[in-house]
Amino acid sequence: MADRPTGDTSLPPRAAEFLELRPLLFAIAYRVLGRVTEAEDVVQDTWLHYQDVTERPRSPKAYLSTVVTRLSINVLSSARVRREEYIGEWFPEPLLEDPYQEPERAAELADSVSTAALVLMERLSPLERAAFVLREVFGFDYAAIADTLGRSQSACRQLVVRARRHMARGRARFAADRRAQQELAARFFAAIADGDVDQLRDLLAADVQLVTDTGGNAPAPPRPIVGVENTVRVLASVLPELGRVGLRLEPQPINGEPGALARDREGNLVQAITLETGEGRIRTIRSVSNPDKLTHLGPVADPWQLARDYRESRRRQR
Repeated sequence: MADRPTGDTSLPPRAAEFLELRPLLFAIAYRVLGRVTEAEDVVQDTWLHYQDVTERPRSPKAYLSTVVTRLSINVLSSARVRREEYIGEWFPEPLLEDPYQEPERAAELADSVSTAALVLMERLSPLERAAFVLREVFGFDYAAIADTLGRSQSACRQLVVRARRHMARGRARFAADRRAQQELAARFFAAIADGDVDQLRDLLAADVQLVTDTGGNAPAPPRPIVGVENTVRVLASVLPELGRVGLRLEPQPINGEPGALARDREGNLVQAITLETGEGRIRTIRSVSNPDKLTHLGPVADPWQLARDYRESRRRQR
């Protein structure tokens, strides 16, 4: 396999071009696929394609964006069958930092990579999703999208219109204030650490949901927990016990949203938690505890052993 380009300034022009565009290519692939590992594989395959091109494209950005999008569509089309068979809720692989930075559009880019947005994108067909990402997130014109997707500009406009309609139906109707979100998250995680049930109750929306993605590979409630009292009951009963067996929460933005990484006493990752907020309350608590979706972040704990330790801790308290 050809080597991945590095940051060496002596690289040939083609490798330098690719490195410059790599953050954009990953950002496109991740938003189309919702998986870090698959997006990285697609970006690497794009580099291999670029090495095989005999003549330098007139626009490396246009060429590489086209390749990475088409490869992502192919991967997504085959992955959709697996996702239909997925056990329980499906959430994207947690992304700690988006490598593509455009300061003047930071809020839009963060919103497009949020767990809530990526879950909504699962409703779209692969072509709708790709068209939506290229147009609504990265501002590609319809001529470029048509070339990328091999469709007419009119057809691409229809793809985007349908995608917008689907996304609008599921969007929360609350304006996001980033600072307020972070302050709310800090209070939430502090209340968990202190076991402050009253504070937790005050921070949660009336229809709050606690939802976990395990893929059948970790213990979790069989269905979403809905409502303030049910959610508080679960958090207040489970988390203190997990603390006794060494679980700790590290507040950390995830997918552009307030969140935290949960680790065991050895520092191995147990789950990634994101918070969706609105009107000064936490509306959805999403947790990814499927080990297969956490390995790109480092060593992962055995969730079943943690559950056994939890049960043993409870038994000793009786």
